[in-house]
Amino acid sequence: MTVWDVEGRSGAGWALVSVALGVFCIQLDSFALNLALPHIRDELGVSIDQLQWAVSAYLLSCGTLMLGAGRMSDLFGRRRLLIAGLALFGLASLWCALAPSLPVLVAARVVQGAGGALIMPAGLALLTNVFPPAVRGRATGWALGIGGLATACGPFVGGALTQWVSWRAVFWLNVPLGVVAAVCARRAPESRDTTPSGRSDWAGLITGAAAIAALAVFIDRGPVWGWVSPAGVGTLCLVALTAAAFVRIELRTAEPLIAPALFRNGAYVALTAAGAVANAATVVFLLVVPLSLQEGRQLTPWVAGVAFLAPAAAMAAAAPFAGRVTSVRAVPVMATSLGAGAVVLLGAAFVSGLPPYLAAVTAGGAALGLGNALTLTATQGAIRPERAGEASGLTKTVITVAAGLGVVATGPAADPSGAAATGDSGPLAVAGAGCLAACLLLVLWRWFRHGPRARRTRESVSSATKGGVR
Repeated sequence: MTVWDVEGRSGAGWALVSVALGVFCIQLDSFALNLALPHIRDELGVSIDQLQWAVSAYLLSCGTLMLGAGRMSDLFGRRRLLIAGLALFGLASLWCALAPSLPVLVAARVVQGAGGALIMPAGLALLTNVFPPAVRGRATGWALGIGGLATACGPFVGGALTQWVSWRAVFWLNVPLGVVAAVCARRAPESRDTTPSGRSDWAGLITGAAAIAALAVFIDRGPVWGWVSPAGVGTLCLVALTAAAFVRIELRTAEPLIAPALFRNGAYVALTAAGAVANAATVVFLLVVPLSLQEGRQLTPWVAGVAFLAPAAAMAAAAPFAGRVTSVRAVPVMATSLGAGAVVLLGAAFVSGLPPYLAAVTAGGAALGLGNALTLTATQGAIRPERAGEASGLTKTVITVAAGLGVVATGPAADPSGAAATGDSGPLAVAGAGCLAACLLLVLWRWFRHGPRARRTRESVSSATKGGVR
């Protein structure tokens, strides 16, 4: 049985198209916007450090709201929240396109992040529940792959529109795409978790969102304030207090926002943690390479978009392949791809010529694309479908907050006079190191799970069980 055998049954195909278009909008916005950043900087008359708020505002908003959005989609309807997210994202894109100044653009990006926070966890949970287990992973992989086509065409479209029309046209594109996606979502079947009593964990939602928001602010503003400044330490104390309150609430409530049992799922935790590190590396990659092509190698936005087409296409093509990887093979495949990504990205940091540089970042893009897609497909395969929104919301929250770390890691290097301008060191080496760290994390987990000590423990338990039977 394939995805396409069941896509028309009970509207599952409409769900697939809707989620794919939603992911497409998000990816197109991210990839096209990166090439437009220098032009936004020039038109609005701001520095590159100030312009980072346009990126950070989206990540802060999306990361803060995504945790609650996942579980709320389980409770109130995954299709319903998907439609709400698409509408919000489209309206905010219109607002971005009309923004006359950086503060207005940043405010619109906050709203856009709220829409994205609804789209991803609700959409992934919807696919997990409307497709049968045999093709569930493939459906998610295809949605990410089709949506990931924006990864390939985004830089080209963004560069062309920025050079020949305006950077504002990048946001205009999201409006009709969001409308079509919402119309498709209305024809998809509704899906929700019917097991709870109906009471929502509002206290957990508020304290969890507050903890994530404070952490995101600390990560984003830490380099500006100083990590040990009064503002930085105060924000970190707020993170600790709200996180402690959240944990206390979740342990005591009968129907928690995030069930503690989820953290006892070793495969889920390992894949999410490694995916977070890989996503931080991906953000560095996406910020650094386009700027490097324009500022360091003096390519026009359109030519830079064409040049970035190869690594972006490699990243997009990895998603459907990830959907075919079974849950048993997910960890070794992801570890292998990220290990290979570490090698090529560390090499790319010291390459000067354009052709070898593009070859290296294309291989790195494929490795990062596979790692990120496996994070989403494999974690959904490791949990119970009725709480798919909860799991996808937590996973997306963790990797989105990690993306904020990626922006910080890029830091001053994103300036045209920095390392990102030449692409020969610094940020790409950080991205490669991130891939290596994620690979080692998965290798260590697999060793603890399947190594000699784990086998001896299982054998001891088995012997004790047999002895009791006798």
